[in-house]
Amino acid sequence: MRPELVVGLGNPGPKYEGTRHNAGFWFADRLAARLGADFRPARRFSLDACEATAGAGRVRLVKPTTYMNRSGQAVGGIAEYYRIAPAAILVVHDDLDLPPGTVRIKEGGGHGGHNGLRDIAAHLGTRDFARVRLGIGRPGPGRDPIDYVLDRPRAEDRRLIDDAIGQVLEWSEAVLAGDLQPVMKALHTRQEKGRGEAGDDPDRKPTKAAKPEGSRESGDSGGRGDRASQGAPSPPVPSVPPGRPAA
Repeated sequence: MRPELVVGLGNPGPKYEGTRHNAGFWFADRLAARLGADFRPARRFSLDACEATAGAGRVRLVKPTTYMNRSGQAVGGIAEYYRIAPAAILVVHDDLDLPPGTVRIKEGGGHGGHNGLRDIAAHLGTRDFARVRLGIGRPGPGRDPIDYVLDRPRAEDRRLIDDAIGQVLEWSEAVLAGDLQPVMKALHTRQEKGRGEAGDDPDRKPTKAAKPEGSRESGDSGGRGDRASQGAPSPPVPSVPPGRPAA
């Protein structure tokens, strides 16, 4: 199905704009620029939004201005207002289970501990929406994953993430037409061919190979979000130090 709503996930404000958790915002900004659109506040839905022509149709691009763990409030609100089916929503997010420079597209699946995906699925009442997973890699031993995703990537990792975003944008016409299968195959083939040995990284442990679609994927996996999801349901806003959004 052709996407009618493309959602880039992140945290609002200049303090977080360069952090790993905002990779979805980076994608949305570049896609908007490519389509000649400018984001403007849509306070009714707690998000920034723009609209553009893509092929034979129109597409809305949005960036929730709620913090990450309340992304579903914004996405669910605008989807309900414009009667956009979950299958016509594409969510772009950071992913700890993929190394920087790796991108995967999938249709449906679990949230894998990513609080943004979890909240969107809860508000839509389904997990059946497409995702673009932008790899950010995992932190090294002993480092809190929440601190990691809310920190800025080193220059080389940012370059790799930006390159991965560029690879998807090369296929933006097909993506916005809903023709995801050939894009999935092309991206996977290109990245497998270009895969080399990663250098030693003092801040990030080696990331395991991407798992088959439908298995656990994450933008927050292994951190407090995962622990909060076990046993009793986690509260709407996980406990974090003052002045910092829940990842």
